[in-house]
This record gives sequence, C-alpha cells and structure tokens, in this order.
Amino acid sequence: MDTTAGHLTYRDATDADVDEIVALIESAYRGEASRAGWTTEADILQGQRTDPEGVLEVIKSPDSRLLTVERDGRVVACCQLEHRGAHAYFGMFAVSPALQGAGLGKTIIAEAERQARATWGVTEMHMTVISVREDLIAWYERRGYRRTGEMTPFPYGDERFGIPQRDDLQFELLVKPLA
Repeated sequence: MDTTAGHLTYRDATDADVDEIVALIESAYRGEASRAGWTTEADILQGQRTDPEGVLEVIKSPDSRLLTVERDGRVVACCQLEHRGAHAYFGMFAVSPALQGAGLGKTIIAEAERQARATWGVTEMHMTVISVREDLIAWYERRGYRRTGEMTPFPYGDERFGIPQRDDLQFELLVKPLA
C-alpha cells in the first residue's frame, strides 16, 4: 500500500530493501555516524542494533509490516508495525541521522498510528524503549505515549542486540491510546 504525505512515500519493505534498512537502523543508533542525530545509543550500546536476519523476519512475518519511508526515491526512515490483538507494537524506528530534528519522526509516527488503526482496527500502540533514554522517552511522551513503569530485562549476553556499556539497561513499555 503506497500513500504519499507531502514529499514522503510510505510502502511495505521487501526482501530487496534489507541491506539498506539495516544500514539505516545502524546509522541512526550505533557508531560515530549516529552522533549526527539525537537518537544515538552509542554511549550505552556498542556493536550492532539489528542484522539482516532480524529485518527479514519482520518483513516475512504475517502479523508484521516494516513500513519504509522514502523521499526522492531514497529510504530515509522505517518502522515496524506488528498486530498483537487489540494493540499494535511499534518498533525498529529509525530516521536518517542527517534528517533528525526537522519533524520527520513526528510525521512518520503519526502515519504509522493511522495505518495501524486503519489496517487492524487496534485501539492502542505499544512500544518498548530503553529506560535510561530519558530524551527519547520525553519525545514519545510529547506524541501522547505514557510510561507504564512495566519493565522487561535487556538481553545481556545476546550480542544481536548490541554490547551494553552499562549494567542498568532495561526496556520500559510505553502505551498510547489510538482514537
């Protein structure tokens, strides 16, 4: 399903997008390139953020979509939407570091919420965020998400999720009602 909002084009990712999406996600969260944007996790996690297998798994899952956002034919952002009964899960959100801070993320999350409501009829969006990412959590709170205090452990020892640089990492569930 292609829809255009201004100069952005939204579509579901395909197998051919995997390498470009992995590179986008890595650039937004890991290493020196990520420092160009404000979503970097470089100080709390090293190593990879995702891999081709993880991205392909989302693309192939019957209950998931990997929404790909293009501008002028170039992938500039992506996010995972997964149908989980009465709610949808929002994850794997990445915006090109060079384009962060200009309102693109706000536009994309609003479109993702709209598509989850329209496609699945869900009444809530859920996501998990590393609890020490106060700036990121505050950004989501400004978009209507609320902290639940419900925590899940960080998968220490599983380098598919990165190499932690501190020992207090956990994920907090954030929830937003979708009207």
